[in-house]
Amino acid sequence: MPFAQLVLGSPGSGKSTYCDGMHQFMSAIGRECSVVNLDPANDKTNYPCALDIRDLVTLEEIMNDDQLGPNGGVLYAFEELEHNMEWLENGLKELGDSYILFDCPGQVELYTHHNSLRNIFFKLQKMGYRLVAIHLSDSFCLTQPSLYISNLLLTLRAMLQMDLPHINVLTKIDKISSYDPLPFNLDYYTEVQDLSYLMTYLEEESPAMRSDKFRRLNEAVANLVENFSLVRFEVLAVENKQSMMQLLRVIDRAGGYAFGSAEGANDTVWQVAMRNEGSMMEVQDIQERWVDAKDAYDEAEEKEWEEQLKRTGGDTGATTPELIPDDDDDEFDGMPPPTGESGIKVVRKKE
Repeated sequence: MPFAQLVLGSPGSGKSTYCDGMHQFMSAIGRECSVVNLDPANDKTNYPCALDIRDLVTLEEIMNDDQLGPNGGVLYAFEELEHNMEWLENGLKELGDSYILFDCPGQVELYTHHNSLRNIFFKLQKMGYRLVAIHLSDSFCLTQPSLYISNLLLTLRAMLQMDLPHINVLTKIDKISSYDPLPFNLDYYTEVQDLSYLMTYLEEESPAMRSDKFRRLNEAVANLVENFSLVRFEVLAVENKQSMMQLLRVIDRAGGYAFGSAEGANDTVWQVAMRNEGSMMEVQDIQERWVDAKDAYDEAEEKEWEEQLKRTGGDTGATTPELIPDDDDDEFDGMPPPTGESGIKVVRKKE
């Protein structure tokens, strides 16, 4: 039974960076992984693209032939894909049981009210795919109450529309310490606690928000999110191994991924860490980890990883390559580059 992640999010939330980083991370732990580009406007991908929607239809062709704008063109492209599902089905069959990452466009219409994307993945479920929707949001939205509440509303709508196992992720969390101090700890935002505490800060953000009309509107939106009680967030720094490990564990649980038989028979650094509950961050640690003592935790985690390598005698069962050095492009600093041969054969039991 193949597994897949459906990577959603607004423009700039880090979808392609996430797909690239997760592909590298899975390669390092010995899990076979392929990335499918579903963005008809994305002609340059950092990751190796196993299947590309641009081989079927491109945004440029749609805009020229049908006189549509960028957003309308992307919606048309997915309607085209929905009516040519055999192209996607045949391409996925060639990938076998490889773990799939679907890199989707940033147009929010696709996962808030347009039905083509949902219909496409419902058909993939009928093919036997176990899907998990990963909705990414830039952690910068935490810096302004209006951005945060708007993002909550968008996230809730996506969860209701896609109707899939759903993980919401605040990306670029390692940057949060460089922004202005937040009025509350990070767990307030990740757990979506009592939003009434934000109303005062929301009114301070803009004079227009102080009118009774906007106050009632803001309270209604906050109550709507709280009444559904569905939205919460994981956090992610894509270049941090521990952060990637924690998120992948959450995703595996949501999708029912049986990593015991899929990662090989030998104990690897990955398997040891997955069983080591103490190495996983709890909610109460998030503020300290990413804001209060970020540098100290970075250093401690690097030492812990080195000690794990020493305890296994340097034989991890999987290739753990050198990290990408720091440079001007810090998005991938600290991530292991993809490897050709991991030393682990991925085996899944056939049903």
